[in-house]
Amino acid sequence: MEKRGNRREERLNKIIAMAGIASRRRADDLISLGLVTVNGRVERGLGSKAIWGKDSITVDGHPIPDPPKKIYLILNKPFGYISTLHDPECRPIVRDLIKNIKERVYSVGRLDFDSSGLLILTNDGELSYRLMHPRFHIPRTYKVTIGGSLTNKSVERLKKGVFLDDGPTNPAHVRILNRQQGRSMVSITIFEGRSREIRRMFEAVGHKTIKLIRTGYGGLYLGTLKVGKYRHLKNLEVKTLHTSVGLDSEPRHNEK
Repeated sequence: MEKRGNRREERLNKIIAMAGIASRRRADDLISLGLVTVNGRVERGLGSKAIWGKDSITVDGHPIPDPPKKIYLILNKPFGYISTLHDPECRPIVRDLIKNIKERVYSVGRLDFDSSGLLILTNDGELSYRLMHPRFHIPRTYKVTIGGSLTNKSVERLKKGVFLDDGPTNPAHVRILNRQQGRSMVSITIFEGRSREIRRMFEAVGHKTIKLIRTGYGGLYLGTLKVGKYRHLKNLEVKTLHTSVGLDSEPRHNEK
């Protein structure tokens, strides 16, 4: 993909769709009809490209708006919050915790209602898609409290992968932090993100999860971030995430 400066060219139909003007299919129709211009030149090729925010693009004589500012946040999600934007049961949602952010941001993956910890929120759709896609093997680290004493044999099973109802899990990194009072505290890192995967993995070796906290995701860690609080990612953190999934980082957000 051609680059000018630090921005990438993208297909016109994608830009028009991302701007909320029309679907990609309808955008192709508009391009074929000669209703789309780039820097004053009519573009009729369905594969035509431009740089949104740098090139002057019009649709039926009207300029399209500039792209929204990219926002990258890390939140320490509390127990009892939903990661989606809406909940039919009217439970608290993580968006309620984000203040003074006008842009609409979405969570990268999900943390269940009964789980807490690190959650990335962003309006960078391509980054979000790649961070969640299993082919990129993005690490997710959890501190898990389970009932019973986890044996070394069970640790080896988890490391090699266990069979679940939707297929075997990939190998995991597993370390026992302590065993006491009929419970075990375990650090586990997985490289895929199935629904309730951690809980099901421990169930597969005979243990019920009591408490689950995600402490790391793709090289990011909670650190001292308090429960219910969030912060903007630093430029270096954004660049690291982009690099991990094969994207060139564009530091167009507010570093805090």
